[in-house]
Amino acid sequence: ITSKLRIVSPNDDTPRGIWPIFRIMDETGSFRDPTCDGYKDNQSLEQSTPAPTEISTPEEDDPLSELRLRLCEQFPFFEEEIHKNPVLHPAEARFSDTCSSRNTLINAHRCMIRIREMDEILLKAQRQGRIPFYLTCRGEEAIHIGAASALDMEDIVLTQYREQGVLLMWHVRRGCGRNPVLMWRGFTLEQFPDQCFGNSADLSKGRQMPVHYGSRALNCHTISSPLGTQLPQAAGVAYRLKLEQKPNVAVVFFGEGCASTTDFHSGCNFAATLKVPCVFFCRNNGYAISTPIDSQYAGDGIISRAPGYGIAAIRVDGNDIFAVSAAMRAAKHYALEHSAPIMIEAMTYRQADHSTSDDSTRYRDAEEVESQATHGDPLKRLDAFMIQQGLLDGEKGRREIQDEEKLAVLRALEASEERPKPPLHTLFTDVYHEIPPHLREQEEHLRAHMKKHSLTEV
Repeated sequence: ITSKLRIVSPNDDTPRGIWPIFRIMDETGSFRDPTCDGYKDNQSLEQSTPAPTEISTPEEDDPLSELRLRLCEQFPFFEEEIHKNPVLHPAEARFSDTCSSRNTLINAHRCMIRIREMDEILLKAQRQGRIPFYLTCRGEEAIHIGAASALDMEDIVLTQYREQGVLLMWHVRRGCGRNPVLMWRGFTLEQFPDQCFGNSADLSKGRQMPVHYGSRALNCHTISSPLGTQLPQAAGVAYRLKLEQKPNVAVVFFGEGCASTTDFHSGCNFAATLKVPCVFFCRNNGYAISTPIDSQYAGDGIISRAPGYGIAAIRVDGNDIFAVSAAMRAAKHYALEHSAPIMIEAMTYRQADHSTSDDSTRYRDAEEVESQATHGDPLKRLDAFMIQQGLLDGEKGRREIQDEEKLAVLRALEASEERPKPPLHTLFTDVYHEIPPHLREQEEHLRAHMKKHSLTEV
């Protein structure tokens, strides 16, 4: 573990032995003591400690200024990071659908609870036969919220299928984005079950598997089922951003199992040789469905592959929202400054089954899952931090937020279930700009068949 955020560029010597994991907040919810680091950089801790800032009084109209000052007094080693971290800075506008304030930290905490409640309820809906498939992200919520907090709405995101929080976080940030038009086109809580039910409000019009979200308005590419297809696509997206000279990056999320695909090689090699601003974000959660990491690779995770492609790299504790936010902020800055790709490997643990088609008790012990859930859970870690800093009224306050979010998800689920299916004519649209004769003929045949057998649209 290291308390120092350092990007290893292609021109640097790679770390000796195991790559270090950057962390700010320990499992106790307290910012860590850097003297306890198991990994020491060449520079001493005294040299790494930033000079004190001149800010000594709370800033007006800043709900987080007092907290930042207090944290700087408590943890002087992290003073520079505290004043930079996106989670510890207010939004430009209120988060109207969560905390009704500009407090990014309180909003992020609520978002993590919302994701977990949504996963629990939609998982049960699948078990009840109400939706055909679902996939949760329990234990990985800090990755979504931490990463999204460091991005602008104009940064383009390509996800795999365990990044619900990125869409959710961008929705609740819509009031503080640089493009105010997007504030009316956020991915709402209702749109998650809309997509899973494939109803008339589903943006993909019922054509995708559940959990395959996407939003053009939010610059989030629609998820594809085949593993790894988003990686070379991200290199192409970043290449276009480079050609258009836009101050934005393409961010592509993938699991460590996805790094075994040929698309991983293609995506990394394209991005490196074309020198494009692309952030490759690997969620290393320990399992590729039922395959543990020791059966996936013999090397040091995925991050150790970056130097071979000529790609800069950071490894981070994926259960630490502050560290993830810091790593993404630094990665975006590097990618734009150097017009080059960078890789982040976030170390985390998948607490739930791979999907509703999986039973993880067949390949891992329940004790292993319980241990990780007890000691490494990102939400418990943030809960502890919020309680220590007087921002959460203990378990009572946590339960109140959980109950509110559970009710909000249930209402969204019920509303989505009542909506009708997409109109029949949408079966024939969106492939061509203008529907060609052969598709019109197919639609006529279908309607004639339905009329003959007295069938009506559902």
